[in-house]
Amino acid sequence: MTDDPPSPALLPAGLVDVLPPEAEREAALVEAMVEVFARHGYERVKPPLLEFEDSLFAGSGAALAEQTFRLMDPVSQRMMGLRADTTPQVARIAATRLQHLPRPLRLSYAGQVLRVRGTQLAPARQLPQAGIELIGPDLPEADAEVAAVAAEALGAIGIAGFTLDITLPRLSPAVLEAAGVEGEDRRRLARALDRKDAAAVTALVQKAGTVAHVLPGLLAAAGPAEGALAALEASPLPPAARAIADRAAAVIAALESRAPELRITLDPVEFRGFQYHTGVAFTVFGPGNVGELARGGRYLSGEEDATGMTLYPDAILRAVAPTAPRPRAFIPLGADPAAAQALRAQGFATVAQLSTGETPESLRCTHVLAAGGLRPIKE
Repeated sequence: MTDDPPSPALLPAGLVDVLPPEAEREAALVEAMVEVFARHGYERVKPPLLEFEDSLFAGSGAALAEQTFRLMDPVSQRMMGLRADTTPQVARIAATRLQHLPRPLRLSYAGQVLRVRGTQLAPARQLPQAGIELIGPDLPEADAEVAAVAAEALGAIGIAGFTLDITLPRLSPAVLEAAGVEGEDRRRLARALDRKDAAAVTALVQKAGTVAHVLPGLLAAAGPAEGALAALEASPLPPAARAIADRAAAVIAALESRAPELRITLDPVEFRGFQYHTGVAFTVFGPGNVGELARGGRYLSGEEDATGMTLYPDAILRAVAPTAPRPRAFIPLGADPAAAQALRAQGFATVAQLSTGETPESLRCTHVLAAGGLRPIKE
């Protein structure tokens, strides 16, 4: 037992320093994705890190209240929240500062969010985000657009083999409401659906109304979009659920027209993590075991219909193939500044020698600018 102070490198749980070269790689990936967004007409906004909690938790932001750090503003003496997600802020901007602009309104963003706690699989509490929001039309083509643009952004930075998983978080509640399932029975059935426990779902629907008997079949239908859509079409869904299924079919048709190479799956009864979504929702899963690369879907932006997609650069960084670090050229004392400028134009990082004690090796350089031109440093 010692009384030594903790190391200054020690950080709170879930917070990390991102070091070279990963920090530069992440920033480059984000800017490349935002450039794809801009080419599709999505204009960038930059909301503040902190907002008054009454505006931050309005509308869809209410679902994130438990994940939001709060503090007292010493100026106004009002409570503020540090954003746990950027989408509610974009919704506020659209409803206030940009309410005069015609719809559809296309906005993009990139920045950091902070959450009270991580998860067992994803313990990080500070996360980078980049995303798009399409505010105004309640159309299948709008849902398809945000998914297709996100897929294009991932492809632009070299990620292949990802899957777009479409979910219908309002379908199961619509079936349960039509069947009159309430109280503890509804909670148990929702838990069984959440756990993908087919045996429990089958047993529980025996106690419910006949409408609920479609749930085991829908649970088993999850998979490639074509097969899942066929199962939905053949299922005797109540009217509200049928409308949701038809909307999913229209979105998938629009997506297949816009991005025919995109791999699409459909899980009709999945609802985890889609607390504020009002329609079709999306999750992009990366190749291998990299997990979720993006998530989004339809929601209400204040009183307006909206749809969007949030991409996760930290997960994307794990999925993209490693790139060679930027070459570093050592510029000796007295070297021609024009020669260094020419190297920077070629993509080199130029590292200027400031004192005679500095060497190319100590500054981790890969090349040296010498009298005869640029030469590599042999390892």
